[in-house]
Amino acid sequence: MSSILIIVFLPLLAAIVAGLGNKQLGAVPSKVITTGALFISCALSWPIFLSFIGGTAEASVTPVLDWVKSGTLDFTWALRVDTLTAVMLVVITSVSALVHLYSWGYMSEEPDQPRFFAYLSLFTFAMLMLVTADNLVQMFFGWEGVGLASYLLIGFWFRKPSANAAAMKAFVVNRVGDLGFMMGIFGTFLVFGTVSIPAILEAAPGMAGSTIGFLGYRFDTMTVLCILLFIGAMGKSAQLGLHTWLPDAMEGPTPVSALIHAATMVTAGVFMVCRLSPMFEVSPTALAMVTFVGAMTCIFAATVGTTQTDIKRVIAYSTCSQLGYMFFAAGVGAYGASMFHLFTHAFFKALLFLGAGSVIHAMHHEQDMRYYGGLRKQIPLTYWAMMAGTLAITGVGIVDVFGFAGFYSKDAILEAAYAKGTELGQFAFFLGIFAALLTSFYSWRLIFLTFFGKPRWEQSEHIQHAVHDAHGHGDHGHGHDDNAHAQHHDEHSDGTAGYHPHESPLNMLIPLGVLSVGAVLAGYVFHHAFISEGTGEFWKGSLIFAEHTIHAMHEVPTWVKWAPFAVMATGLLIAWYAYIKNTRFPAAFVDQFGFLYKFLLNKWYFDELYHFIFVVPAMWLGRVFWKVLDVGVIDKFGPDGAAWVVAQGSRASAKLQSGYLYSYALVMLVGLVGAISWVIAQ
Repeated sequence: MSSILIIVFLPLLAAIVAGLGNKQLGAVPSKVITTGALFISCALSWPIFLSFIGGTAEASVTPVLDWVKSGTLDFTWALRVDTLTAVMLVVITSVSALVHLYSWGYMSEEPDQPRFFAYLSLFTFAMLMLVTADNLVQMFFGWEGVGLASYLLIGFWFRKPSANAAAMKAFVVNRVGDLGFMMGIFGTFLVFGTVSIPAILEAAPGMAGSTIGFLGYRFDTMTVLCILLFIGAMGKSAQLGLHTWLPDAMEGPTPVSALIHAATMVTAGVFMVCRLSPMFEVSPTALAMVTFVGAMTCIFAATVGTTQTDIKRVIAYSTCSQLGYMFFAAGVGAYGASMFHLFTHAFFKALLFLGAGSVIHAMHHEQDMRYYGGLRKQIPLTYWAMMAGTLAITGVGIVDVFGFAGFYSKDAILEAAYAKGTELGQFAFFLGIFAALLTSFYSWRLIFLTFFGKPRWEQSEHIQHAVHDAHGHGDHGHGHDDNAHAQHHDEHSDGTAGYHPHESPLNMLIPLGVLSVGAVLAGYVFHHAFISEGTGEFWKGSLIFAEHTIHAMHEVPTWVKWAPFAVMATGLLIAWYAYIKNTRFPAAFVDQFGFLYKFLLNKWYFDELYHFIFVVPAMWLGRVFWKVLDVGVIDKFGPDGAAWVVAQGSRASAKLQSGYLYSYALVMLVGLVGAISWVIAQ
């Protein structure tokens, strides 16, 4: 059996076994089956990726079954493996396997563990289906599959209203993007007569200059198709306008945040644009839109991240911002740099999310960083892991010497934007540089608030409840993973002064250690393959490799190369001054610039704007249909009206039922006279 079949379908088999077995199977067997399946898939994925690195592998297609034959629509279900797929395989299976292992500790007290692990494996299967797709319909199958799994995982704690609301929001917002994606697929089939990705990409250059009718007007064919497809990417990858679901998705368990909303699902849109890069290259207008939306998303999310106090939301907005980098890299034609940042980002962002989960685990589910402080001595391993992630995301490194993962990939994107030489490229470059400064600020702000300074635990209601339970009622916990081995409470009379956070268990620390290695070395080890000069031997035609762009990146002025380091250091110094040196500075800044702070804290008021434009009219329209049309018209003249007529007829008939024989004889006589009269009249 081909290894790609095992990689893709083993997680599905594990999900089916764990999901159907559920509590009858038990928590431990479910965890063993699903986690073991993912580690096997991961072990098989890395040799494929390394064979492409070494130049010994070639693209292949593995048929699975005949799928659809209807007129000219004829395609099979087949698994395509090329360099682009190989990159995604190691990202998905590696992060998913480590998240499965991490969840052993984080979800240890959760009663529905089989369901949780089944959902995780189902998501992984859907994502693998997406990246191995050989045609657009198969890609859409995986696309919707990850949407379903995301809905299930965000709303895993379905008894929690906020989790249900977040799951619904993610589902609805993604449906908006998916409408664009579906229309793009329909239009592509209409134009090319096929949904086969290789056939479409081969024919795409020949469509340059052609037009298509859309919404009553004629537009450039490839511009229409690419923009519609990109709208799908905007929804799945939380780009500006369709981004509102991503921060709220933090309502799901932290391992879900690491798997879906940091490392894999949200990168599906980036993967799709890179996979279809020959189509996008035909339309400068579509590429300009990708560049602009990516750059605006990058700066928007970075500004909002500076004001958030929930540790998971800070990292969530960071994800949104980093996705913006990936898109504007694709928009300026640097698809290799875009995929390189996707690759490195998976390691350090999953590390940051799982590290945040370790902090939350230690702090009895307190997620507000204002109630942390001084944790580096309490949970040192988590501290060093998050330091590695922060050094990676902020792009710490020295040009031509060594740098952490983000140093190579993010700097390559900025250099590509500058090297593009267009006004839009310059726009993206300068917004990206400013976003890098803000990224450094909010990332180090997170580190300083969490691990430095004096402990501020006594202000937390979560910690107060934990100590109260420990002192008065024993440690029976508030959450799904609060247990005796994770927390220790001394019997002090000074409230939370006796609370001592302890390090996470080994099955949570091992994934942090592995991801830390990726955050430190992934950029240094692999940057030559992804973005080095040459003819793109590594990519082997799986995406557009613009050799002139790569060459121009290496020829940018020296100040462009050093600018990311300069803004990283600036952001670090500002965060150090505000949260270590002069802790009164943030409050003074808010007093001075209250409007700006409120604007950013409320996320540019997108949620309020959408509530006013879409939610309020939709609710009003719903009430009109309910009260006026459904109740006032349909029910009144339909089932309720019919029931009323029958009831009134029954009451009238009941009056005739007197019980006297002469009354019935009279009725019979009247009926007989009427019948005879009708016959005579005929």
